[in-house]
This record gives sequence, structure tokens and C-alpha cells, in this order.
Amino acid sequence: MFRRAVRPLLALACAASLSACSSSEPAPPAPPPEPPAYDGPWAVVPEQGEWVDPGPFETCPTLSAQAACGAPETFVVPGCDMGSLATLERQGAIYRAEIRYELPSSGGGTRSAPGSGGFQFDAAGQPLSVMGRTPNASSVEGERFVLSTEYTRTSNETDRLTFAACRAQGPRSLSGCFTWCRNGALHYLGSFRAERMTWREDEPESSALELLSESFVERGTPVDVYVTRGHAYVVSINAPQGEGGLTVFDVREPRAPVQTASFQLPSDGYWNGVWAKDNALYVASGDAGLLVFDLENPARPTFVRNHPGNAGPINVHTVFVEGARLYAMSPSPSQETLIFDIANPLEPRLLTRYAYPGGTGYPHDAFAYGGRLYVNHTTDGFLIVGLDGETPSLLGRYGYAHAFSHANAVGTFSGRTVAFEGGETLGAHVRVLDVTNPTGIAKIGEYRLRGLTSIHNMVLVGTRLYVAWYHEGVRVLDVSNPAQPREVAHFNTFRETDPRRTDGMYEGAIGMRVPGDGHVYVVDTSRGLLIFDEP
Repeated sequence: MFRRAVRPLLALACAASLSACSSSEPAPPAPPPEPPAYDGPWAVVPEQGEWVDPGPFETCPTLSAQAACGAPETFVVPGCDMGSLATLERQGAIYRAEIRYELPSSGGGTRSAPGSGGFQFDAAGQPLSVMGRTPNASSVEGERFVLSTEYTRTSNETDRLTFAACRAQGPRSLSGCFTWCRNGALHYLGSFRAERMTWREDEPESSALELLSESFVERGTPVDVYVTRGHAYVVSINAPQGEGGLTVFDVREPRAPVQTASFQLPSDGYWNGVWAKDNALYVASGDAGLLVFDLENPARPTFVRNHPGNAGPINVHTVFVEGARLYAMSPSPSQETLIFDIANPLEPRLLTRYAYPGGTGYPHDAFAYGGRLYVNHTTDGFLIVGLDGETPSLLGRYGYAHAFSHANAVGTFSGRTVAFEGGETLGAHVRVLDVTNPTGIAKIGEYRLRGLTSIHNMVLVGTRLYVAWYHEGVRVLDVSNPAQPREVAHFNTFRETDPRRTDGMYEGAIGMRVPGDGHVYVVDTSRGLLIFDEP
């Protein structure tokens, strides 16, 4: 759930020697070595990336800046079936949109690129939000169906985003044209399709997952949970309704959890990840790095220290514990993974750091398994890092088009190491990778739902993969044959009527733990902590 600008690529220095100053043309670089042939038991699945260009959703005219960026209510798209939009469901509806941008190409002409957006209607069917902001000059009456918002950026530039609907494909889907204007000039033009974020057609609320209890989290937007010592520790990030922090629930009676604590530290409320070991609780803070709490009284954790202390601010986004090591993924300021010794759990000791050289992304999540660290490095894809010796080293990378690699879980199947990887972007899905040989990673399977939604987190327990899939709720996959994931249970946590729902991508089931006590603990961005019986 984190976006930021990253450092530029490092420039390469050239050695000034007599042989390097020859006037002859330099030899072309050697091509990269071919990866070894896949030698596993499963067939290789072609990699198409997170987003495959579907072609234009509508034939949107080339518009002048005056036509595209004038008053939104005058925006006209020719050749539309405006009458079909009268049947579109609007009362209390939330729609997510796939935007296909048409961008100038360096070689002339245009190229396509993906984008996502959304809009929301109130109980009367009138625009409530557009791209998460207050609507401006929108109209959905008669032959008009234009949704627009205008806002001023921190750079004092004024942006206007406009959806001009053209036709409905049914009561819950539509398509049209999209414009993005900046300071009165056309910035981007594209087409879009949108779907109402109700449950998938003919799918019930639940299958093979029984909801035992639901506990609202007042603090910020809840995003992650860890369960230990009979208590669930829910962390939240800052939100318009309030600052984030930590909320503690006694869950020894899972049908009737009791909140025992809720707090943050001064000027520090963006808490995005949580883990525990023995009597220590670790929280990933966007402002203060790694926070350490003492769980001597599990109902009321006591703050002990943070890393790096007074050495300067650092953003830690997620944490992962395996054995006596803690891995803290830090998007900024240096886009690196910090590795701590936690033999004494309350006193983490920094051992080393790992930064992917020349990357454009940052470490978001990681999973340690079998002496390797599997890192989701957002736009750089999926990394495998060796942990032997004192200095971590890159063993392999799996990249793909439109990557925003976000979460993973790793296990052993048929004597081979298999990683389940998921992005956090338009079209994100479960990608199954045979990573036995890091220099020859092979995609062997996948599992997809609607392309307008995104995965967030996943947990592997034996041959069951539990996925927190935002608008798609909780999905449980049988991965005993990893090449053919098969859904065996689900629970739709997303409801348009829930308080605090927005039209954004990061809505619904977001955090999850399956601690082995017979229950599944899920965090939903609006509903809070949900506890289920393990299927």
C-alpha cells in the first residue's frame, strides 16, 4: 500500500586508460546468458505480465485542450449509446475502473499503458467521490453521464480527472473515455471500463469459512495483524478519520474478542506491519523504523526501543521473523532490507543490510526459507537473495511486465522449492514459480480473479494458500498440486455499505494470519478484525 519516488539509477564511471581512449567503435556488450532449461516436473506457463493490453474500450476522439479540458458538463463523446446507461445500478454503488492510457511514443504514434481508478455514488445515486475525491461539475442525469474531480497538487498544479461514460454492458458494467488535464492542458487521454464491486456473479457471501466474530478498529485504517499469547495485535496506518497505531484484542474466546489497548507513539502513527517472537512484539513504522514492545503483559504491550533510535528517520514498511533473524523491509531512505539478530528478542542487533543494485523499486515484503530470502521488490519484480556468509548476495530475479511485486510465500512440493507470488496493482494474481534453481526461475501456474482487483497478503499453511484479496475478500486455495491452484473456501468481506468504504483499490481484506490455533484472523480495511474457523 505504499508508493514513493525512488532514487535514480547510478551512473557508471569510465576508467581513463590509453586502451579505453581508442577512436574505434566499442565492441557491443555480450548478450546475457540464457537461463538453464527448466528441469522440473511441471509444464512452464507463459508469462504475460500483470496487465495485457485489451485494446481500446471505446473509440475516443482526439480532443483539443479546449474540448477535453473545458467545462466537464460539455464533454461529448460521439457514437455512444447513452440510453443504455439508464439501467446502470447507482444507488450506493462503488465502481472500480481499468484505464487504458494512450501515451506518446518515442518513435512516433502512441503506446498504451494501464491505470486504475474508481467512483462512488450515494444512496440517491448521485456522485459521492471520483478517484477518492469530491466530485466537481459531474452529471448523471438524462443523456449526460460525466464524472469529474478537480484538485490542486502540492506543486500548485491543478489536475482535473474526468470519466465520460459511453455505454453500459449490463446493470453493473460500463465503458467510456477518460481525460486527465493539468493546468487546462490535456495531460493524458484514454478509455476505460468499470465494474461495480459487488461479489462475483452467483457467488454467496461465504463457502466453507464460518465467521465467528467481527471487531471494529477505531484507530486509522487497519492493515495487518499478528496473533500470539491469546491476543491479536492489529496495526493501522494514518487515515482521514484518524491516526494509526496499535489495537490489542484478547481473542482467547474467538466468538467474543475484547479490546484491551489502543495507542500510538507521539507523531508516529503509520504502522503497517507486525510480528512477534517470544516476549517481543515488532512493529513496522513509517516514521520511526522498527519498534520493539515487551509482551510481559500481553494485553498491554510496553514500548522498549526503536531502530535506528536517534540516528535519523527511517521507513520500515513490513517485518518478517524466521528463527533468530528479523528482516525489516525499508522503502526509504535507502531502499534496503535490514537484517537483525534477535537471539535476545527484546534487543535486536543489526547484522547487515541488503540493497538491490541499480533497482527502480524497493523491498515491500520478504519471506525467509531454506537459507534464502525471497524479496518482493515492487517494480523490479521478485528477487532471491542468498543468506550464506556475512554478506547477502543476489541469486536470481524474476521480472515481468507492469510488475509491482508485493507479497509471497514459499514451500516445498514434490521435492522442489515453490514460491507463490502476488502483486499489488491492476490485474494482480497469484503467480506460482518453481524457484528451485534461482538462475532459472520458471512460472508453472497461476490463479486469477477479476482484473480490476488486487491481492495484498498471503499465508501458506501446508498445502493451503490463504490470500487476502482486497475486494475479493478471503480466498483459500488448495495448492497440493501447485501448478493447478484450486479454490476450496472463500468469504466476501467487502460490502459497499460498510462505514469508511471508498472507491480506492486498497479496500477490503488486507491482512491475515493462520497461527495454528484452528482459526483464521483477517483484517478488513473497514470492518476491522474478523475471526473464522479454519476450513
